[in-house]
Amino acid sequence: MSQRKFMGLVGGATASGPGIALASQRSANAAAEPGYDDRQEFPLIIANIPATPRQKAWAVGVAVLLIVLAAVIAPFARIQLGQINGFVPVLQTALALAEFITAALLFAQFSIQPQRALLALASGYVFSGSFAFLQTLAFPNGYASAGVIGDALNSPAWLYVLWHATFPAAIFGYGFTKDHSAGGRPGKPATAAIIIVVGCIGAAVAGLTWIVNAKAEWLPNFYVNDVRHQTPLGNQVNLMLLLWNLTALTVLFARMRTILDLWLMVTLLAYLPNFLVAIIGSSVRFTIGWYAARGFVLVGSCMLLTVLLIETMFIYSRLASVIALQRRERANRLLSIDAVTGAIAHELRSPLGAISLNAATGLSHLRAAPLELEDLENILSDIEADSSRAADIISNIREMTIKTAQGGASANVEDVAELALRLLRHDLLANGVSVITEFQGNIPPVALGGTELQQVVLNLCKNALDAMSSVPADQRQLRMKTSLDGGATVRLSVEDSGTGITPRHQERIFDPFFTTKQGGMGLGLAISSNLVGRCGGKLRLVKSDVRGSVFELELPVSAPASVQ
Repeated sequence: MSQRKFMGLVGGATASGPGIALASQRSANAAAEPGYDDRQEFPLIIANIPATPRQKAWAVGVAVLLIVLAAVIAPFARIQLGQINGFVPVLQTALALAEFITAALLFAQFSIQPQRALLALASGYVFSGSFAFLQTLAFPNGYASAGVIGDALNSPAWLYVLWHATFPAAIFGYGFTKDHSAGGRPGKPATAAIIIVVGCIGAAVAGLTWIVNAKAEWLPNFYVNDVRHQTPLGNQVNLMLLLWNLTALTVLFARMRTILDLWLMVTLLAYLPNFLVAIIGSSVRFTIGWYAARGFVLVGSCMLLTVLLIETMFIYSRLASVIALQRRERANRLLSIDAVTGAIAHELRSPLGAISLNAATGLSHLRAAPLELEDLENILSDIEADSSRAADIISNIREMTIKTAQGGASANVEDVAELALRLLRHDLLANGVSVITEFQGNIPPVALGGTELQQVVLNLCKNALDAMSSVPADQRQLRMKTSLDGGATVRLSVEDSGTGITPRHQERIFDPFFTTKQGGMGLGLAISSNLVGRCGGKLRLVKSDVRGSVFELELPVSAPASVQ
């Protein structure tokens, strides 16, 4: 028997990997089968997508390329080039826009899946983009000969320090909170949190900018009279920034699990030549090393933005495909309903018309003077016969539709259960539920269609999520287990760690319109029980107490198709 763990990292649940991670021999075997496509499984935000070997290979390739470029440029770092006044404004304005767009995308991810780590990371990009643009305004011969703000000497250097110190600080916040509980619920609370954070960042940026520009004399000097001669403080600060970024890189490496972690590491790696050039090569402006270092920073700033856009495009395309399939299925169901209702109307028109005619004739006999009772018995007999014929028509059409839906239909319980978990992945993450599956493997198909079986499994899982909503997040666990009984019956059990169902409600749990949930209709379990009963299966509540409930689904194995 293979065992899998789908661990939701939201709500305090801990796991060996973020999002929903699959690890089983059966899934490995399935991946080796022709036609298997592991891209069918995807969460709604990339912050929870595990880093695959292919993505790691891409990241390593980019990192190696950056290292090789830095090594090639290093011997020429001290060579002085001409002063290009438009270089800093163009490069750092583009860089600031890239970081603001990245922050906006991360805030959007936070609004879908409110994790404090995403909020911290987005804040880092806002800080970085703000100080990058402000440093452009303070840079001499950028937007103005002496800079728009600051003293044109030390203010740009201090804004540079703030720029490259706040981003690694945000990485620390991200790295140490990304496995912790969510920061709120999607919707208005998440929007309010974003507004508050952006407001606080704006106040902090304004205060720090005022200090390094209006009160630059309070701070140690990087340059004295000439930007071509840096004080020893410059190398010391660059060394501290290098160590600060390396520490953040180490934290990410130790806790790296997702695509987001992976490319943040590449981003930090792209920033390192900026400090190495200043420490080892030269701090003088407008040298080859100076120009190249800022080019590396631009590449690093665009790195995560590119990944976010690509992954968002992939997720959007997959969701669009799923929505198209759902619409097609809905259209097919509507056509089936139209066909059934048309058949019912056509077949019932004749007996109902006869009943109406006989009833009118009987009434006319009763109202006649004197009473005409001779044919009344025959009229009533005809009404009874037509009523029976109408009932038979309804029964025959119902049996026909059931046979159409069920005849020859079969599905694999484990495949349907995995699909249901993928469909509920966002709900599992949002509620901080860890999912453990114990699938036997090599389970034969059961005599129930995939759509009906999926409806039943989804209903059981959603009920489990509702039952666990009032327990602590770190105790929410959903367990699914399959087994084969004697080769003729497949069992699927769904166990939750919720508060359980009271004994007085357990006997009525499958009754139509009976519910223990506020706002519920009480039809889910009743419909599920009916669907399972049609194919000769059973759905029952095995146990329920304060430690949770266990529902068990028994389904007969599908008979092999006959050879014509």
